[in-house]
Amino acid sequence: MSSADKPLPDLTPLLALTPIIFLVSLLACSVYLFGADSSYGANQIALVLATCVAALVGRRVGVSWRVAQEGIVEGIALGLGPILILLSVGMLIGTWILCGTVPAMIYYGVQVLNPGIFYAASAAICAIVAISIGSSWTVAGTLGIGLMGIAGSFELSPAITAGAIISGAYFGDKLSPLSDTTNLAAAATGVDLFDHIRHMLWTTVPSITIALLIFALIGSADASTPREIEVLKASLASEFNIGLHLLLPLALMLGLVYKRFPAYPAIVVSALAGALFAVLFQVDAVIKLAGESENVGSGFAMLKGIWISLFNGYSSDSGNEFLDALLSKGGMSSMLNTVWLIICALGLGGVLERTGILNYLLQLALKGVKSTGSLITTTVLTCIGTNVLAADQFIAVALPGRMYRDAYEQRALSPLNLSRTLEDSATITSALIPWNTCGAYMSATLGVATLSYAPFAFFNLLCPLVAIVYGFSHFALKPLDEDPGTPLVQQR
Repeated sequence: MSSADKPLPDLTPLLALTPIIFLVSLLACSVYLFGADSSYGANQIALVLATCVAALVGRRVGVSWRVAQEGIVEGIALGLGPILILLSVGMLIGTWILCGTVPAMIYYGVQVLNPGIFYAASAAICAIVAISIGSSWTVAGTLGIGLMGIAGSFELSPAITAGAIISGAYFGDKLSPLSDTTNLAAAATGVDLFDHIRHMLWTTVPSITIALLIFALIGSADASTPREIEVLKASLASEFNIGLHLLLPLALMLGLVYKRFPAYPAIVVSALAGALFAVLFQVDAVIKLAGESENVGSGFAMLKGIWISLFNGYSSDSGNEFLDALLSKGGMSSMLNTVWLIICALGLGGVLERTGILNYLLQLALKGVKSTGSLITTTVLTCIGTNVLAADQFIAVALPGRMYRDAYEQRALSPLNLSRTLEDSATITSALIPWNTCGAYMSATLGVATLSYAPFAFFNLLCPLVAIVYGFSHFALKPLDEDPGTPLVQQR
């Protein structure tokens, strides 16, 4: 996005805040009226109207509608990559359920995972895999789907499960040298990637440790009994041909990402692998989904069933209400509401940046910085605010990273402190905002409203707070002239 480096001279605090106040007011009204369903249309209307108000403010300070519209288009263009990934994940969920990969993950998962430590185990598993592949989205779209199904089997809270999945996924994503945001934060601040990762350990490890302890302490007294689990396994086995070989599409997906295969084609290939496995191992399920029982064995009936799973997902009709609710999901169509939300949010972010409003607000925030603690706090709040307004974590990392470098240098702080703070706030909190690309993706993929899982994404909530505490206590901050390889010292 081509942002104005300097805010327009006619902007005032009142003018710059007008679209923000308008947006917050409409969103509050939306949540009050529609609750958790606000992201299914009401929030989109709020974002579109706020975009119009931002364009009017731009007009007031000399930005033509043509320029504002270019900002909208450029903003939405940023989201086309995530949108393609989102749609492909819908395809993947549909074919992975149809071919038995997700049912197999549930079938074997309920035998291995103890419901007493399920939340903590889910976070730990996602963390390990995310470190190895560097993608929180991939972890949520593969392991996350299976873990949500296992949680449903145990009758555990979907909101807490989603919070655990996201906590682990973002911990691993944040520390992985393969992660896009980790590389972006290092590049935006001009620091070495591995120095950046090592410096993040000081805030990241305590945050995930506390999060895992909380997840371990959360009770699961309401978990299903062994008899109920056996009933579920029998229902799965009656609807699908279960076997360990059905986990191969998952292994393929993780292998492609680990080898740095681009996310979109990797997910599409894995979805097609699921389609192939469905044809090979789940003929009855494919024919049943196609509604062509009289044409069993027909190539066109098989093609129709696969095609339906790709665009409309899988529809379970086993007679077991719980299992039907668990497995009836997926398809490109299931992601369209989220795509709508992302487009509206990125359009607003594009106008705010093109008109100079976003840059003006960031510079306004810097005026209140009086100490190292307030600088780090301002950075955290700026990143969160940019996540809210621009709806994209990459902007929330890159823009404050560019703007605050001089402020950290003036306080004799190494840019490693800035790169760490960007990750502690921009990367981590993106999944907690319903209309941010990350929040919208996680909600659509895991099937839990963002506002429902956000209170339980303990790692994501703790990391910004730990960063702020370190700032005011001057703990684990690197001075500007300190060699990156030397031990951390306190700086006052």
